[in-house]
This record gives sequence, C-alpha cells and structure tokens, in this order.
Amino acid sequence: MSPVDGTPRGRRLRDRVPVRLRHHWKPAGALCAGLAVMLYAFGDARISPYVTSASRVEADTITEDVKGTVGLYDTSAKHSVQLEYKQTDFDKMMKEFKKDGTKDSIPADLTIDGVYLTDVGIRLKGNSTLMSLRGNRGGGQGGMPGGGQGGQGGMPAGGRGGQMPGGGGGMTQYNLSADKPEELPWLIKIDEYVEGRAYQGEREISLRPGSNAQVPVNEALALSLIDGTGEPAERYGFTTLKVNDRPTAVRLMVENPDTEYAEAVEGESVVYKARAGGTFDYQGDDPSKYETSFRQLNKVGSQDLEPVMKLAKWVEKASDKEFAADLHTYVDVDSFAHYVATQNLLMNFDDMAGPGKNYLLGYDLNTKKFSVLGWDYNLTFSGDATAGPDDQMSMGGGMGGRPGGAGGKDGDAGGQMPEGMPEGMPELPEGAEMPDFGDMPGAPDGDADKGGGGGGMRSGHALKERFLELDAFDSVYKKAYQDLYEKFYASGKATKSLKDLAGQLTRAGVPAKDVESAVGTLRTTVTERTAALAKNKEVTG
Repeated sequence: MSPVDGTPRGRRLRDRVPVRLRHHWKPAGALCAGLAVMLYAFGDARISPYVTSASRVEADTITEDVKGTVGLYDTSAKHSVQLEYKQTDFDKMMKEFKKDGTKDSIPADLTIDGVYLTDVGIRLKGNSTLMSLRGNRGGGQGGMPGGGQGGQGGMPAGGRGGQMPGGGGGMTQYNLSADKPEELPWLIKIDEYVEGRAYQGEREISLRPGSNAQVPVNEALALSLIDGTGEPAERYGFTTLKVNDRPTAVRLMVENPDTEYAEAVEGESVVYKARAGGTFDYQGDDPSKYETSFRQLNKVGSQDLEPVMKLAKWVEKASDKEFAADLHTYVDVDSFAHYVATQNLLMNFDDMAGPGKNYLLGYDLNTKKFSVLGWDYNLTFSGDATAGPDDQMSMGGGMGGRPGGAGGKDGDAGGQMPEGMPEGMPELPEGAEMPDFGDMPGAPDGDADKGGGGGGMRSGHALKERFLELDAFDSVYKKAYQDLYEKFYASGKATKSLKDLAGQLTRAGVPAKDVESAVGTLRTTVTERTAALAKNKEVTG
C-alpha cells in the first residue's frame, strides 16, 4: 500500500464557485452572453428620452410669490430698483467675463419699489452689447465677423428697403464700463438662490442696455403698440436704478419670457424659445436634437420638442403646392400673417429671420397648431421708413427670396451672414453696437443656456420666407398689414404713445434735455413712416 499523503488538498476552481451558481450556471451564462452581444451591437447607440405622458400640467411652480406695493410694470407709477452686492463678487465676475466671456450669476440684495429681497441672482445679459466691456476682444465663433465690428462684412446683404438713412430710431451706441454698473444690462433672477421664489409672479426681470438719454424708447414704443393688438407682448416700465453707492440712472426694465410668461399665452400652449445660435433646419426624428435650437419654457416633463421637429420637417420637405395647401394644418395662418406684418410695420431689424432669432413658437395642445410670437424689440424702427409690405425689413428673410436662392433651410448659402451692408445702409460708426443677439452661444460672451447648434450668426427663416414668397398667402398678409397700419399709424397711436413715453421718462426723473434726445430721432422716424405708408395704396386699400 502506498502511504497516505496527509497534505491538505487545495480547493479546485469549481469548488470556489458558490454551490447555487454551480447548479444554475446555464441561465447565468446565457445572461452574460446576451449582455455581451447587446454591448457589441448597440454599444455606441444613443438613448433618447421621449415624453409619453398625456399630462399638461406645469411642474415648475412658484412656491413663494412676494407681493409688491405697486404693480411691477405699472407705467403710471414711479419705480425704483436698488442692487447691493459685494465688490469682490463683482470683480471676480468681471474678471471671468473678460477672460473667457462667461456670465456667471452673483448674489445680490434687491430692493424694488420698497420691497426688500435677499439673495437674488444677477448676471450680465447680452452679446454684442457687451463687446465694449471686453476691450473689443469679442467676435469668434458666433460673434460678429471681424471681432464684432460693423461695416464691411458685418451685416447681411438685404433686398429692397434695407436702408437705414441717418441710422433710424433703433441703432444705438453703448459704451459700457465696469466702473459704471448702473449702466450695464442686467438679468435679475429672483429664484436663482431661493428655489420657487418670485416677485409678483415674475422670476426674471431684464434691465435693458441704455440709460437716461440712451434709454431704448424704441423698444418701449414697439411693446406699447403690440399690446393694443391683443397679441402677447412683454410688459415694461421705466425705473431708476442704483447699484451700491453709484449714481442713479434711469433704465428700461422688461419682462423676460419665462415659465409664467409661457403659461399666460392664450390657449393651452407649450411655448418654445428659439436660441440665438440655433437653426430651424430639420435635424432628424430625434426631438432631443432640437434642444440646441429651442428651449422649452413650460410644461417640461409632460411635453417635449416633438411638435417643433415635425414642423421643421414639414416646412423643409413640403413642395410649394403642399406648403400653400397645408400650412393651415400646422400653423395658425391668420396669427402668423399678423406676426409678419407687425415686424415690417415696426421696422424690426432682427425678428425671427434675423441672427438673434428673436421669436417664440407657441404650440396649442388643443388645435395642434403653432403661432409665432415676437420678443426683444430693441432693433425696431431701424431701417427705411418708406418700406412697404413687400420690402425686406429684417436682417434675413423677407421678400428678397431665400438666401442662396432656393431650398427650405435657413440661409442655404452656408447659413452664414452674407457679406456687405444692406443696400444703401451707411457703415456703423466706430464702436457702434450691432443688435443684441440674445446671449448667442459659441460667442466668447455667449450664454450656454442659449444653445450652440448653429455656430456663427445665421439669418433667414424658411417658414417666413416661404410664406411671403407664395401668392397663396398674399391676401391674408395684406389684410393683416392694412388692419395693423390703421391701429399703429393711421389712428395716430404711434405718435400718442411716443408722447406718453416721454411723460414716463420725465416722471422717472430723466431731465428734459435727455428726454428730447431719447425721443427726438424716434419721433422723426415715426412721422416719416406714417407719411410714407399713407401714400402706399397697398397699405391704405
């Protein structure tokens, strides 16, 4: 007999596997094999979220609504705004902005019409408006060609009516300085550091660029005229602004489109805000791809961007015959004609077809139709005061045909701003500012919230261009144009509103000389526009 080996035997590999797993190894093996196949086949696939809920409720609600002593946008009242912040916070914010264009919020204490709110957020607002703050280091992707200067290559070539004799009433030069924070364009965010808080139902208040003699009366005039048509318009008011121990300045404060603004739109609508660096191009059937071009303002979580995707797809692929026959199934045609006519009559140099993409899309959940809403009217009353309904007014789009000649995409000629100024338009003076392109992404001073799909300033909009090009919509457009002409100019409302705005400026504390400076050029533009339209038989009928 062989001697017995007393050395303990090591555990075999199979003995190290738990008994339960050894008994059920086949299902486990099949699961691992299946996972390996899925990773190999679908490892680089993108998972996109889709909203399947039929809910129409608003998830982002106000939980603390601070009441005021006077209506925030009561134009008959005298308003005051005071901001107090730590100088070190401001200095750091400015340093970061000058370094790479980031616009971070800093905490501040706000006193508005006597009501004190702690820890609101404030940040710089604008794009080209802020170029002077960076020492002309603007430009770059999404910025103005040549670093933000006007002149050659700066503004798009236009069709008829693109001239701006004498500069019009809307092109203003702003020489901003960090040493004068009372003159800077600010966005005040009531809920930045206190979630769910609002002031009189408002979470955001925009303080527009320009103060005292340079206060943007043209924007206030445009908003006052639109308000009388039944269409949505941001509320506004003039206010004094004091920042820390700096001198007081009179500013224009304007409602900033947000969740509450969207919820107030007539009907049960989802509202999408176009991003300045975005596009209206069809980008495939994944709604999430449109997030770089549109920001959903309300009903987030219960609705998504699928309606916008379908509209962009149809506009791009429909033939002229299909577009003329079926537009009414996608868009409220009467409302859209009203929008397009309004932009022309108010000489809006940067509407939905401009590089700022200053428009909202409202999708009615009941009718399943879109309406187009305007916002940001700081470039109104700029251009040729004699332009009629068939003349191009905005930076892109209009009656001159689609950029590049044909096709349904925004600016088919590369999607970039064409070279040269509009015909007859003088070059901007040195240091003059181009329109505020709405915190354009990709620019050095851009805003990440604005998306970044476009890269560069794109002009043109296929929906507007095709609508104006086809004879099928001529009658509805001219009808809207004539009706609005009567309301804006023939009735004398524009002149009366301008006089009222002058009174508001005086009440806010602007000296008489500065009031005349702010209103004078605009008064001339309104007078010329009224006289020219009165001679146009297409307008008067």
